[in-house]
Parts: sequence; structure tokens; C-alpha cells
Amino acid sequence: MRRKDEERAAAKLAKAMAMICVRNTMLEDIHAGRGPVSRTGDFSDVFVVDAEGNRTTWTEVSRIDDSEMRDLMRQVVNRLYTFQLRLSDPEFQRYVDRWTGATRNWDTPRLDDGFYRANQSRD
Repeated sequence: MRRKDEERAAAKLAKAMAMICVRNTMLEDIHAGRGPVSRTGDFSDVFVVDAEGNRTTWTEVSRIDDSEMRDLMRQVVNRLYTFQLRLSDPEFQRYVDRWTGATRNWDTPRLDDGFYRANQSRD
């Protein structure tokens, strides 16, 4: 397979995996709801006041707690695992193809060299 064809196939697969295995998870529930309005555009003018009266800037507030993060990671891992094991199944491939259409206007993926290099030093 030519390099450009490999890149096209990898981009299509990466987008499908992102949509099916990450976006279509409980992340959608976390993302749902009203977002705050910022007149500055950087949210430095938005504050959260908790039940004890502590005022925290929006940029410093954790918007997902440890339990939600754990549940999200479990769901993503399970979906990535299922995706990989089912990819050769024709019915699952049709399912993937249907979702691929929803990603057509997404940006073209780029190779993240920093990701690989940063993790090489951990080995």
C-alpha cells in the first residue's frame, strides 16, 4: 500500500474510533448542559461559587470528578477493545462506515510526534 493510501486509511479509522469510542460515550453527558458566558473570551471573568462560598475561576475548576473520569476511561477502553476485535466483522464495518460519514468535515489528523517522543522516555 502506498504511503498516501495508508495515511488516508489511518485518518479514516482514527476519526471513526474518535467518534464511536470517545465522543459517543458518557463524555456527551458531561458536555451536555449550558456553558458559561464570558465577555473576555478567556473565561477569566467567570466564577464558580461552591456550597461553602468558595469562589473559583472557571479556568481553575475541575469539570469532571475522579469517579466520572474513571467511568469515562473504562467506557473508552471497552469501546476501543470492542472496536478492534469487531473490525473484521462485516456488520460492524457497516456500522463504522455509517459513523464515518459524520466525521467527513473534521480536520485531517496529523502525526503527533510529541506524543511518541514524550512516551519513549518512560520506557
